[in-house]
Amino acid sequence: MTQLKQPVSLTWDLESLFPGGSSSAEFQAFLSKLEQDIEELKQQVKGFEAPKTVQDTESLDGFIDSLQSAYSRITEAGSYVGCLTAQDTTDKKAVQLSGKVTSLKAELQGLTTVFESLLRATEDEVFSEWIKRPQIAPIAFSLNESRERTREKLPPEQESLILDLAVDGYHGWGEHYDTIVSKVSIPFTEDNGEEVVLSAGQAHNKLHNPSREIREETFVKWENAWEQVSDYCADTLNRLAGFRLKLYERRGWDDVLKEPLSINRMSQETLDTMWSVIAQNKQIFVKYLERKAKLLGVERLSWADVEAPLGKTDTKIEYNDAAEEIVKEFRTFSPKLADFTVDAFNKNWIEAEDRKGKRPGGFCTSMIESKQTRIFMTYSGTASNVSTLAHELGHAYHQYVMDDLPPFNQSYAMNVAETASTFAEMILSDAQVKNAASKEEKITLLEDKIQRSVAFFMNIHARFLFETRFYEKRKEGLLNAEEISALMVEAQQEAYNGALASYHPHFWASKLHFYITDVPFYNFPYTFGYLFSTGIFARAQREGDSFAEKYDALLQDTGRMTVEDLAKKHLNVDLTQPDFWQEAVSLAVADVEQFLEMTE
Repeated sequence: MTQLKQPVSLTWDLESLFPGGSSSAEFQAFLSKLEQDIEELKQQVKGFEAPKTVQDTESLDGFIDSLQSAYSRITEAGSYVGCLTAQDTTDKKAVQLSGKVTSLKAELQGLTTVFESLLRATEDEVFSEWIKRPQIAPIAFSLNESRERTREKLPPEQESLILDLAVDGYHGWGEHYDTIVSKVSIPFTEDNGEEVVLSAGQAHNKLHNPSREIREETFVKWENAWEQVSDYCADTLNRLAGFRLKLYERRGWDDVLKEPLSINRMSQETLDTMWSVIAQNKQIFVKYLERKAKLLGVERLSWADVEAPLGKTDTKIEYNDAAEEIVKEFRTFSPKLADFTVDAFNKNWIEAEDRKGKRPGGFCTSMIESKQTRIFMTYSGTASNVSTLAHELGHAYHQYVMDDLPPFNQSYAMNVAETASTFAEMILSDAQVKNAASKEEKITLLEDKIQRSVAFFMNIHARFLFETRFYEKRKEGLLNAEEISALMVEAQQEAYNGALASYHPHFWASKLHFYITDVPFYNFPYTFGYLFSTGIFARAQREGDSFAEKYDALLQDTGRMTVEDLAKKHLNVDLTQPDFWQEAVSLAVADVEQFLEMTE
């Protein structure tokens, strides 16, 4: 059993990937080789014709292997550059590299589009036999999925042109948002009276301060800072949505959810059932919000109160202590998960230092070529930070159990990506509540756990309502910042059942997720992942130690099945029916009932 090295490093190691940061000669050579290989693949694919027999398909084996290799390396490059831009928002060379990687990614997508058109042109009988061949069978799901999606798109030449134009158009607007964020700064007065200027990431941490005065004061400045840049954000959001809508129109797609549902390999029926079950159970969460207001001594909670800690949580949790606690609790579920986590800390895969110049938020990114991951966050010692750390380590473990699969089978969607992360968070929070030393501590920890349910059932629901409505309005023309803010507040009021005294009009500007170009609708998959993992957690509690192996098997299948098939195979449940969702929501409801009873 490996032990944690002491002290645990707060900064990550990127040098072992490519020494020299954004000036790395090794990374330049890596990109040059990748560019050369993509060019060779482009030339190869031009000469291909749809195979007429199963024997003809054998000549494509080498190309498919090379395509997977290129996919693996472009993912590595994108992850590395993402780490560089996140750790230092002023690193202009990293921004240039990001543009280069985006360009290469578009070229790779372009040649993939041509290959997919070859799949589309292959006769059904030949294709059916092709994907049964031993060399191809492991990636059959991926090839079939690509073929089906291609049948719903424009001709390959047009799709390739769109991808090329998107580099400086669509993706360019997404990257422009990073530039806007780097200019956002929020003034703050420290306890000793010193006036400092916080980055967006640092200020966001202050919004969870135990002091209501600090939270409210920071929130006013936070709203003001985003209002200052709201016209730029509105421009960006309008252009991103406009691009998508025009593309959907050309493809003949009416529904803005068609693409995100397809990407997440789930049906509209499953999504509707999930939100319906949540809506039916919301009233008890309103009671929780009302009780929390009473405990904080206010009539109704403001937006900045929703995630405020209760009780004595002003004690800073040292990073070392957080690491040790996470490893200990992970070990109660799976020694394999715990050993991997120790490795992640010891190999310095985590960037957690609280310093200026970092991007806000947290993420885990995969280097599937070198079989490594990196985790990014800003750790300031709060209980919420510890949860975030466990969450991102869950993501990293998910990638770890998939390391030996073909690259095409490692492409799992965001909704199931959130499963392992949320499951890891649950292991930690469940243990913390059970092991609480006093009633006060138990209430504090239970409330922290409930906060996550509120985030997924209400905050994420508000994002989903806002984005679907914004897209419908955008079909009629551009929206100004004030109109977008009004849509945001309306969605928040509905999602929180009108339970709050104030809302966050510029949330749409401050939230990176609305500006991500790789995946549209970066919202409902979070709630899916939360509830899916809650249902899995209920199963793990029932089955005990034997479930860890089943859990790994489920994670391994996330890149090669629809979510409905995944749930049927590993859990024997039907996601289009309310039963599974209700069972999962009931665990969260039980937490609220316990909280209301303990705070009577």
